[in-house]
Amino acid sequence: MNLLDCALLSPAPELSPANAALASQIGAYAVDALRSEAELTPKPGLVDRRNNGAHRDMNLQSFLDSAQAIGGGFSQFVRAGVCNSALPARQVLPVVRPIGLLCEQAMFQATGGVNTHKGGIFALGLLCTAAGRLIGRGARLVYSDMCAEVAEICADLVASELQRANSARTAGERLFQCFGLTGARGEAASGYASARLLALPVLLRLTREGHERETALLQALLHLMAHGPADTNLVRRGGEDGLRFVRAAARDMLADGGVLHPDGRERMIMLDDALIARNLSPGGCADLLAVTEFLAHFA
Repeated sequence: MNLLDCALLSPAPELSPANAALASQIGAYAVDALRSEAELTPKPGLVDRRNNGAHRDMNLQSFLDSAQAIGGGFSQFVRAGVCNSALPARQVLPVVRPIGLLCEQAMFQATGGVNTHKGGIFALGLLCTAAGRLIGRGARLVYSDMCAEVAEICADLVASELQRANSARTAGERLFQCFGLTGARGEAASGYASARLLALPVLLRLTREGHERETALLQALLHLMAHGPADTNLVRRGGEDGLRFVRAAARDMLADGGVLHPDGRERMIMLDDALIARNLSPGGCADLLAVTEFLAHFA
């Protein structure tokens, strides 16, 4: 039994049977989104079924073990959201942060100290919390409202944790001070605008047109790589030159159809090899792709 399982043995907030079932279902969507992103192949520079991407300390099994270990936490985010639905949005983060920390501990326990899903815990935990707050208020569970709720919860996050930081203690704080990049915090404060406005429409349109889910997700990933926010993982590994390289390569592919091109999969493999050679991994885009997959359940 992992640390998160032990913590969850303590009494959980009381919910009606219907809301408890809904919390479990939403939590399952979050875990499925993490698994789906991990197994999606071929993903340039990222861990998938083909290889370990530009990573030497993790593989596909690491991601699957991590998703399994943290899975129970997502329904707890939903429960916390339901029970604190009347709390002002900007007071929510201190309430749910302990759940996120427990998820991180469970992740590190499952992976031997490797950070596989810290970004996913942050993003999907916020969205699950937002879903719970909507449930608690009797509102509809639609992705636009969930994202708007996250934006309210995180409205002060960039100012409080990045702009006011006296010293750069974390990678995110260092990248903000050096390059002005707001990273995961900025995406949350925007209500996941990149996933909501850029990647999700691609995923939904291609799915409606009858394309395989994997094809639709890969095309959505290309759009995030080409036109999404500056990926802090890319900048950390390759500087601004690495970011420009990935953006240009993804844009070139999309100009010729992307994954929908007859040779689209082969070109993705070539791009994968190119990113691995440069030690580049668009991990921020991977997190946003998992967010996109999660939001699609509420479209």
